[in-house]
Amino acid sequence: MDTNDSLRVASLWHSMHAISQQLSPTVGCSGIELLEADTFDLHCFQSLTGTKFFVVCEPGTSHMEGLLKVIYELYTDYVLKNPFYEMEMPIRCELFDINLTQAIQKDRVALLGR
Repeated sequence: MDTNDSLRVASLWHSMHAISQQLSPTVGCSGIELLEADTFDLHCFQSLTGTKFFVVCEPGTSHMEGLLKVIYELYTDYVLKNPFYEMEMPIRCELFDINLTQAIQKDRVALLGR
């Protein structure tokens, strides 16, 4: 996906997430965490600050919640501590990109090994 597609998905998800929180019959509902489609699953992790992280994967892929938490840890370690990063701007941090790629590759290897 290019940047515009990513922004569209994020905007749509944010709206659905907010609506689901308000319409949920469950008290304290935190919103949609998983969207299952025929050709993909979209997992979401929302941090305490409201920042949302997404993983798009093949249907039925397990352990994405763990991967999302690892991605959030990388975000806090490499992005939020970067003095040049501005909130609400696209992430442009080489160390984050390198470690994110390694985490995804590690997760992929673990999934294929099962």
